[in-house]
Amino acid sequence: MSGVKEPTEIWKVWVDTGGTFTDCLALDPEGSLHRAKVLSSSALRGRIGEIIDSKKIRIQAAWQVPDGFFSGCTFRLLDKELPEISVADFKADELIIEFAQPLPGGILAGDNFEIRFPEEAPILAARLVTRTPRGKSLPAMAMRLATTRGTNALLERKGARVALFITRGFKDLLIIGNQQRPDLFALDIGKPEPLYREAVEVDERLAADGSVAGALDIKSLETEAERLLQSGCRTAAVALMHSYRNPVHEKKVAECLTRIGFNHVSCSSGLSPLIKILPRAETAVVNAYLSRVIEAYLGGVSESLCEGALHVMTSAGGLVGADRFNAKESLLSGPAGGVVGAAFSGKRSGFEYVIAFDMGGTSTDVARFDGDYEYVFEHKVGDANLVAPALSIESVAAGGGSICSFEQGCLKVGPESAGAFPGPACYGAGGPLTLTDVNLLLGRLDPERFEIPIVIGKAEKALEEITDALARQTGEKAEKESLLEGFLQIANERMADAIRRISVRRGYDPADYALVAFGGAGGQHACAVAGLLGIKTIIVPPDAGLLSALGLGHAVIERFAQRQVLKPLLEFEEKVGEMLEELALQAAAAVEGEGVQHDEIEIRRKIVNLRFTGQDSFLAIEFNEKVPLMEAFAGKYEAVFGYRPEGREVELESLRVVASSRSEEIAIEKKDVESFPSEVKSKRKALVDGNRTEIPVFERGDLIPGACINGPAFVFEKHSATVIEKNWQAVVDSTHALVLSRGREDADE
Repeated sequence: MSGVKEPTEIWKVWVDTGGTFTDCLALDPEGSLHRAKVLSSSALRGRIGEIIDSKKIRIQAAWQVPDGFFSGCTFRLLDKELPEISVADFKADELIIEFAQPLPGGILAGDNFEIRFPEEAPILAARLVTRTPRGKSLPAMAMRLATTRGTNALLERKGARVALFITRGFKDLLIIGNQQRPDLFALDIGKPEPLYREAVEVDERLAADGSVAGALDIKSLETEAERLLQSGCRTAAVALMHSYRNPVHEKKVAECLTRIGFNHVSCSSGLSPLIKILPRAETAVVNAYLSRVIEAYLGGVSESLCEGALHVMTSAGGLVGADRFNAKESLLSGPAGGVVGAAFSGKRSGFEYVIAFDMGGTSTDVARFDGDYEYVFEHKVGDANLVAPALSIESVAAGGGSICSFEQGCLKVGPESAGAFPGPACYGAGGPLTLTDVNLLLGRLDPERFEIPIVIGKAEKALEEITDALARQTGEKAEKESLLEGFLQIANERMADAIRRISVRRGYDPADYALVAFGGAGGQHACAVAGLLGIKTIIVPPDAGLLSALGLGHAVIERFAQRQVLKPLLEFEEKVGEMLEELALQAAAAVEGEGVQHDEIEIRRKIVNLRFTGQDSFLAIEFNEKVPLMEAFAGKYEAVFGYRPEGREVELESLRVVASSRSEEIAIEKKDVESFPSEVKSKRKALVDGNRTEIPVFERGDLIPGACINGPAFVFEKHSATVIEKNWQAVVDSTHALVLSRGREDADE
């Protein structure tokens, strides 16, 4: 695997924690691969098979764990209001749970239950793959982690209490913002509350060139800081005018606050040393707001690891040591792992240009890969705008757990999600109708293949509630299957539109790309989404339901270095190469600080950002010593806008360099295989073209290279399912990936 060299005698564990599920792949010291998928609430679910006595039950469950695995955990029923009880012991051979106290009345055989662990979900997943019971230390391991913990805390407004220290006169800057109205025609405009609790004006001023125009008043700063400490605020963000030119005042403010007793201080000049105080200040506030959440989360995971190392995936698709990780880098951590995994899978199957289509439990994330990653350096998550390198990923709230409802005369899918708890209605914990329920009721999923107990009756009841509500509003009883198909079409259109935003709206034709479908639900919707976009090829890689975790295994240790320039290109073009080399040394030193050997470091990207003088936005140009920058800019400008610019001065806005541990060479394993039809061993009824029809079912594990399947058909595997629709054909390639292509009839339309 790529990245920092890790000892071969320890476990290598890659964990992606999403909003609903936590996915885990692990290599043991002998090189064998292990898999686990748990709820992100750090829980496992099962069904009571038999009540043995007042303190013992026999269970039915899909997981295989050793004796004592659940000792000290909490047991509760999903669909009954009964008190939680503590687990004393577990006998693996007999599947018997013994409790510390007698069972409360009302518990029956057949009830669904949940066992919740007091540790974080990545540690639960690590215990599952290593078969390590609670109370025992995990074996030495190198863990790579992607997490949505920061994203969830930001969206749910559960961060730290933050004080913003900003240059006097700019106290309300973040409230005023940039004056943009997200909904131009809205009559009732609601502005979100700022993430910080209080803004403190700092007496200081730097000139535009970074020189000191007004000295920093430390005495008044100390007085305000003492007042905030007494009120309970111990987290600060510092953003001063022109600090990107000269960070001296911000550093002094940070030193003062730390000395007085603040636990965390985020300085804008250290996080984003670029012009524009508004995005710099917002970035510092977001980093401070999430710092306590991320530090506590990573600290808890690191503490449970005992031996080994922890690296965390950034929004830009690279790895950073947990002790060097900034909270602002975490907001697209999980989706970035999926993009890395999709790029790896596409290359291995011989497709250089791919669109990553990651449909999980909470959302669908899509991104383009054209041989290298596309970055953005300013992005928005929820109400927060921040400056931080990130892969260009478009997210839409349409996942397996997206709530399907009927509101104001319209069918609606998302953006609300049922999450890990209560989850979809079929999970039996009182959840609403979701896309998972829709696929289940349409026959596109097999309830026996879930790792948690499924109650189809609960999904049917949730659907009935919607049909009743629709009947009350319209006076007509809708056909349930038409309603289910309607929800499916809405979700497919929303996901297709997300792909249009990263392709068509940027001048790229999605038909030129292969769609890599993964996540627990990606394969269920891939054919429909591809059909809406004219995409002719779909790749469903092995372990598609765990591909984000696989991406962590193939990620590299990575660092960015950047420099603001803001000078005419004609004056600085000869110096660009020298400045880029300085940045390359800086970025490489940061990678080397992670333990990567010097000769294992490569400079992956050199990016020159150019624009017309007076413009706000810029075009990113890949630096090539053989091509003059002015010529490269003119070519890129023509490709984006349709004509070549003439007679205007071009400005060198900034420079960026990406250094990383040396990425592995991906061997293209696409080989011609002799195609042969797969034998149909079973069928299941599902809705196709408005009719319930017997559809062939295939086991992914039984398919070998060359196996050919004509749709409609289902391919089931442990953590995901693929729906091959009519006029599509799937062939297993030499990498064991399912490669789907559209049939002639469909392609001619």
